[in-house]
Amino acid sequence: MRKIRIAIVGVGNCASSLVQGINFYDGSSADGTTIGLMHRQIGSYRPSDIEVVAAFDIDRRKVGLDVSKAIFSPPNCTKAFCEKIKLTGAIVKMGCVLDGYAPHMSDQDPLRTFLPLEKESTREEIIAELKNSSAELMINYLPVGSEQATRFYAGCALEAGLGFVNNIPVFIASDPRWSKRFADRNLPLIGDDIKAQMGATILHRMLVDLFRKRGVKLVRTYQLNTGGNTDFLNMLNRARLASKKTSKTEAVQSVIGDRLADENIHIGPSDYVPWQLDNKVAFIRVEGRLFGDVPMEIDVKLSVEDSPNSAGVAIDAIRCCKLALDRGIGGVLHSASAFFSKHPPVQMTDDEAYRCVEQFIRGERES
Repeated sequence: MRKIRIAIVGVGNCASSLVQGINFYDGSSADGTTIGLMHRQIGSYRPSDIEVVAAFDIDRRKVGLDVSKAIFSPPNCTKAFCEKIKLTGAIVKMGCVLDGYAPHMSDQDPLRTFLPLEKESTREEIIAELKNSSAELMINYLPVGSEQATRFYAGCALEAGLGFVNNIPVFIASDPRWSKRFADRNLPLIGDDIKAQMGATILHRMLVDLFRKRGVKLVRTYQLNTGGNTDFLNMLNRARLASKKTSKTEAVQSVIGDRLADENIHIGPSDYVPWQLDNKVAFIRVEGRLFGDVPMEIDVKLSVEDSPNSAGVAIDAIRCCKLALDRGIGGVLHSASAFFSKHPPVQMTDDEAYRCVEQFIRGERES
């Protein structure tokens, strides 16, 4: 059986849910073989065909552990939904810190357990690990705002000959310089900033798209999010949020039709509530004017476990990236990026992106 050999950068909650999902959907569970999957099979690949062969982190509580153990180490706090996790044989290696660790995190972590005891790996050591593991794809799960670190690891992926799935809002796929570098190496690239399976962005997009289709004039809208995982703790540093706010805002603006003025749209993380753990609560408000210029408004509250919500999409993005490798397709995968990511190079409506990615899966020409 052919496997999809992946390297993970950042063994946090999202990586935990992904690895748990690989095991949960291994076909041995009578109840868990199809629940929550957008695609049971993509090409010849099922979720259980994904194999973690390399991983990098900077937290001393994870470095040196098998990935199957590291995903349950603090500060990870997502739901454990799979009881039996097979050993991967991949030991979490020391990564490079760069800007992957926000300075304010040390205030919440006086023992500095986030940071390693050992010195960081060199670029050459990371590339050697990628090559020695025979990894085919790199999955980026670094914290929001890790601009330098994401570009560093994307460069390592290029040098080691790996495709790249960029799950965070640092612009790689949507940066023409980076997309060209992957195209020149004939390596597939998906990004940027993963959409959740049923998250605030996809729900917000559906609401404003419905306004447009039903002839309701959109006047104002906001999306406010709270959570208690380290992602929300990291985002207390507002300086790290520039690309995140751009990504989430453009994901909604792109389906509105007539763009809203900046003062009439506010989308972004709002606050860190420690006791929420990996539960994300989103508040969405949409105000408009309908027939006869009569006002109306919608308020929605969404509560969801954040990381499994992300993994439900990542598990498909990984398999689409592998299909591209198998077919010799390099550069940005536009349909997959539009369907799976908030900030793709080419924005599409969700219906259009769905149709295009289904065509890609069937082997029809990538647009």
